[in-house]
Amino acid sequence: MLERVFEGMLVKSRFLVMFSVIFSLLGATVLFIVASYDVIEATITAWRYYFSSAEVDLHADGVSIIIGAVDLYLIAVVLLIFSFGLYELFISRIEKLEEIELRDVDILTIKSLDQLKDKLGKVIIMVLVVSFFQRVLHMSFSTPLEMLYLALAILALGIALYFMNKGAH
Repeated sequence: MLERVFEGMLVKSRFLVMFSVIFSLLGATVLFIVASYDVIEATITAWRYYFSSAEVDLHADGVSIIIGAVDLYLIAVVLLIFSFGLYELFISRIEKLEEIELRDVDILTIKSLDQLKDKLGKVIIMVLVVSFFQRVLHMSFSTPLEMLYLALAILALGIALYFMNKGAH
């Protein structure tokens, strides 16, 4: 009897994962809103650049803001995938996805913790790539050696992305 009670409590404890699911969704929502605000800010910057006499460096300011917004959107997607994955792994299958045929979108199909880690890892790598390019925009290169380092860093990113995608096929 004690074993059944303990096992029942253990099975019900899986609902603690709902805290992670709910707060990940909340975090994703906040990031989507912040990133959208950044896109609006970049649009206003472009507007001022083209239609007003304001001194604005569109390439430094506008492009950097857009890349930052893409970064935030990707992090929000990480949180969404995390929420979907935890819910499906610990709570229940999401039947609404099958009804609206989103089940064909492979990124939302999560059957194991390793699969969730793989999907999150790929998106996190993309976040790092976008962050790298955002930082490169603000760098100044004064020697040929610095340009060589940049080229090698871009080559390393390209090779990493190639092998990451090759492993998926």
